[in-house]
Amino acid sequence: MITVLAFLLTIAILIVVHEWGHYRMALACGVKVLRFSVGFGQVLWRRQRTPDSTEFVVCALPLGGYVRMLDEREGAVPPALAHQAFNRKPLRSRALIVAAGPAANLVLAVALYAVAGWIGTDEPKAVLGAPVAASLADRAGMRAGDWVQAAQEPDGDTVEIRSYNDLRWYVTDATVHGRDLTLQLTDAQGHRPRDVTLSLAELGSRSVDAGLLQKIGIGLPYSEPVLGRVIPGGPAERAGLRTGDSVLSIDGEPVFDAARLRQRIRSAVRGDAAVPMKWRVERGGQAMDLMVEPTLVEEQGKRFARIEAEVGRPIEFVTVSYGPWEGVVYGMRRTWEVAALSLRMLGKMLIGEASIKNLSGPLTIADFAGQSVQLGLSYYLGFLALVSVSLGVLNLLPLPVLDGGHLMYYLFEGVTGRPISDAWLDRLQRGGVAIMLVMMSLALYNDVARFLGLH
Repeated sequence: MITVLAFLLTIAILIVVHEWGHYRMALACGVKVLRFSVGFGQVLWRRQRTPDSTEFVVCALPLGGYVRMLDEREGAVPPALAHQAFNRKPLRSRALIVAAGPAANLVLAVALYAVAGWIGTDEPKAVLGAPVAASLADRAGMRAGDWVQAAQEPDGDTVEIRSYNDLRWYVTDATVHGRDLTLQLTDAQGHRPRDVTLSLAELGSRSVDAGLLQKIGIGLPYSEPVLGRVIPGGPAERAGLRTGDSVLSIDGEPVFDAARLRQRIRSAVRGDAAVPMKWRVERGGQAMDLMVEPTLVEEQGKRFARIEAEVGRPIEFVTVSYGPWEGVVYGMRRTWEVAALSLRMLGKMLIGEASIKNLSGPLTIADFAGQSVQLGLSYYLGFLALVSVSLGVLNLLPLPVLDGGHLMYYLFEGVTGRPISDAWLDRLQRGGVAIMLVMMSLALYNDVARFLGLH
C-alpha cells in the first residue's frame, strides 16, 4: 500500500508541476486556458469559479494530464475571444508556452535536490571492501579499507567524494562518457594518500546498469570481518566461535572484509555436502585456529553453506548535508548532471552503444518510490527530483507527440516562415505515437524482467 500511495503521490506532483508550467506561461502570454486536467478519462473532481474561468479537474486515469487552451484549430472561437486563441499568438509565445512544462520540471528538480541537501541524508561512507580479484579495481590497485576522498574531473579539478553514493555517481558518469577516472584514496583512518586510475574507457557504455560497480570490481562499503551474535547450537558455536571474534583467514586465505567472508562461507559446498573450513581468528589479542563445519541449506534450487552467526559489523554511515547557498548550487549542479547523463544515455541507446535494459517504466518507479518513502523525507525528495529531471528531459525530445516535437515544428516555422502542413502534422503525430508505444513497451518489459530476475 505504501508503494502504491508513494507512486500516486509522485505522479500527481510531477504532472501538476509540468502542466502548471504550461498553464502559467499561457496566462502570461494572454492565452485563455479552458481546462487544467490531472489524469485522463472520467472526471472525479471538478472546480470552476465562474463559467468564463479555467476548469480544474481530476480524472480517473492518473498517468498524465493536459492543459486545454482556446485554439481555432480545435473548434469555433467567438470573434471577441480570437485574440486569446493559442494559434493566434506569435511564434515566440507559443514556443514559450510549450517549453514551460519541461522547464517547470527542471526547476522543481533543482528545488527538491536543494531541500534534500539541506535536510541531509545518512549514506554509506566511501570506505570500500575488497575488490573482485583481477577486476579493473583490483588492477588499479584498490584494496579493502580504502577510503575514497575525491575524484578528478575532466578539466583537472578535483571534487570531494562525500559518500559511497557519490562514488557510484562519478563512476557511472565517467563510464557513460567513455573516460578513465582518477580517484584519490587514503587508508580507513585518512592516512597514506595515493591516486589510482580506473580504466573505465575500455568498458563501454553498454556496461552501464545497476551492476556497474560489480563489473568494475568495486566492493561494497567496508565491513570489518568480525562475528556478531552467534546462534546457540549452530555450527559457529559448536566450532568454538564467539561474538567479537575477528576472522583473519580461512584455509590459509586472508579475509579482508565481511563481504569476502560471507562469500567464502556460502561457497563452502562440494556436491551435496558442506565443506569443513580451517579458520584463524583473533580473540582478545591472541590468534587461534578452529575447524568450522557449516550446515548446508537450499533456497530456490541453490545450495549454500551457513554457520548460523551474524557476519560483519555494521557499515559506517556519514551524514551528507549542505548549507543554504551550497544546497542551491548542489541542486543546480545535480540537475544539470542528471539531465546531461540522461540525454547521453538515451543517445547511446539509440545508436546501440548502451543497453535498452536501462529503460525503466511505472513498475520500477513505483518500487523505488515506495523504498525512498520508507527511508525518509530527504531520500524521497531526491528520488522525486530524479524522476522530475527524467520527465523534463523526456518531454524535450524531438518526438512529435512530446513538447520537444512541438518545438521542432516551431523551429521549422521560424526557418521557413510557414507552419507544417496538416497532412505532414498528421503523419508525424502517428509516427510519434508509434515510437512512444515502443518505448513504453520496452520499459514495461524491463520492469517485469527485473522483478522476475531476468535482468
